[in-house]
Amino acid sequence: MAVTAISIDNLLPAFPAIEARFSVSDPNRLQLLVYVFMAGFGIAQLAYGPVSDTFGRRKVLLTSLAIYVVGCGLAMVAPSFGWLLAARVIQGIGAAGGRVLSVAIVRDRFAGREMASVMSLTMMVFLIVPMIAPAIGGLMLALGSWVYVFVSMLALAFWLTAWFSLRMPETLHPEYRRPLSLRATWDAVRTTVTTRVSIGYATALGLLTGCIMGYVGSAQQVFDTGLYHLGPLFPLAFGLVAGAMGAATLINARIVRRLGMRALSHAGIIAFTLVALAQVGIGLAYHGHPPLAAFLSILAANQFLMSFALPNFNALALEPLGAIAGTASSFVGFYTTMLGAFSGYVIGQAFDGTVLPVGIGYATLGGLALLVVLWTERGRLFRGGVAG
Repeated sequence: MAVTAISIDNLLPAFPAIEARFSVSDPNRLQLLVYVFMAGFGIAQLAYGPVSDTFGRRKVLLTSLAIYVVGCGLAMVAPSFGWLLAARVIQGIGAAGGRVLSVAIVRDRFAGREMASVMSLTMMVFLIVPMIAPAIGGLMLALGSWVYVFVSMLALAFWLTAWFSLRMPETLHPEYRRPLSLRATWDAVRTTVTTRVSIGYATALGLLTGCIMGYVGSAQQVFDTGLYHLGPLFPLAFGLVAGAMGAATLINARIVRRLGMRALSHAGIIAFTLVALAQVGIGLAYHGHPPLAAFLSILAANQFLMSFALPNFNALALEPLGAIAGTASSFVGFYTTMLGAFSGYVIGQAFDGTVLPVGIGYATLGGLALLVVLWTERGRLFRGGVAG
């Protein structure tokens, strides 16, 4: 999961340099560097799960890292902005393996609240990396050019390949190996879609992912070039918000076994939606340009609250699907990524020099996610079970 995070956040400080290098006329087009990556990332997830259910997690994960390396190399020699976007799609296809297979490996080894706890620790890596990724990107720019940012991604990919080659065992249970066939894949997808808990929590997860994608896509313009003009302090502001998410994810991992996935995620989504409405109110009160401290505080609070929902929604969606964990993880990853990327793209492209699009996006998507959870639980929140 660290590959995904660093592939997105590491590149944000390089947007102005890339804009200058390829003469990008509309700054909002630079957001495509995030969204085309997510498109490749989302679509490729459909393949990794079924293939890993047949051939095992280890081989497929190492293959995905090789694809990611190819994408990095192509990006480093890009002669045009279109070429760079195509390389980002290939990077996304490679990074998708890490997302699908890390979740499938957790589901292979754990279940119930134990799975939610481990999922939180896994998610924490995804959330802590953004604390340092923009700073790494800034350092690479200082050492040379935006190309060096992709060198840092390449170095991470080589390190992960070496580590997994030497240390990672196969986690797929022999009795869960499935034939690689369209029928078997379709049966698994149909099971996922028709399981109310799985499709409901996956939808809520996708909507909240849209909040993250909208924020990430807009962050460089909000904090640096378009609104607050933080310049070299942009990585610090971005890291503070990511730190709030990492702290919440760590807390969730420690208490979910005692309180349960439903209690924490339901409280998180309700509080998130209420704070998002307050975020809109503050934005309106200051005509879209609140003081930096106020904006950072409420944004960090919302990211903190969101992090009690994200890993638990993911675990709840996969909990009933242990026998088809790989394919289920693929479909849930594809569905949540594409829903999140589309929602985030709408928020990002609405950037108008104010913080209002982010706040309105958070409130809208949070409210929709809460309604979906209410539908999933048939109107009864905070119901626990042996696992939830």
